[in-house]
Amino acid sequence: MMKSLKDQLNKLVRFVPTWCLYVLGALPAPWLFYLGLTGGLGVDPVKAIEHRYGELALQFLIASLAITPMRRFLGLNLIKFRRALGLLCFFYVSCHLLVWLVLDVQIIAQILKDIIKRPYITVGMTSFLLLLPLAVTSNNASIRKLGNRWRKLHRLAYVAAVLGAVHYIWLAKGFQIEPLVYLAVVLFLLLLRLRLQPMRRLVS
Repeated sequence: MMKSLKDQLNKLVRFVPTWCLYVLGALPAPWLFYLGLTGGLGVDPVKAIEHRYGELALQFLIASLAITPMRRFLGLNLIKFRRALGLLCFFYVSCHLLVWLVLDVQIIAQILKDIIKRPYITVGMTSFLLLLPLAVTSNNASIRKLGNRWRKLHRLAYVAAVLGAVHYIWLAKGFQIEPLVYLAVVLFLLLLRLRLQPMRRLVS
C-alpha cells in the first residue's frame, strides 16, 4: 500500500509545473510587506518583516536539502523542485538582508561596524556570501560548464544552513526552542548526507 501511495505521489509530482512553486513561494514576500505597511505586524514592523524573511529563507534552504534524503529513504522524488527551493531561499535571504540594510540600519558605517563586531551578523553575512555563488550557478549552463565541480560547490549549502541556524539562535532573545529545532533539523540532514556518501561509493 505504501509503495502504491509513493508511486501515486511521484506521478502527481510529474504533472506539477515548477513555476507554481516559484509563484506560491514568492507570495509571502509582498504580503508580509503589505502587513508591515498597514500595521499588521505589531509595533516594530521592520524587525518583524526582517525576522519573517530570514525564517522563510531558512525554511526553503532546509526543504531543498531534504530533497535527496527523501528520495533515498522515502522514495519520494521531488528533485525537479530543488532548484526552485534553493532560489527561493536566496530570494528571501536577499529580502532579509535588504530590509536590514535599507529599513533597519541605513547608515553604511554602522552596517560595516555591525558586520565586524557582532558575531551573529558576521555569521549571517557569511551564510549569505556562501549562498551567492550557489544562486549564480543554479542554471543549466553552469552545470554543464562546471561538471563535477558544480556538485562540490553546491555542498556549501550545508555550511550556509548551519550558519543560518546559528545566526537565528544568536538573534533570538533568551532561550527559545524554535531556533534550536532548525539547527537540529539541519544537523540531521547533514548526518543523512554523510550516511549516503559511503552507500554511493559501494554502488559505484
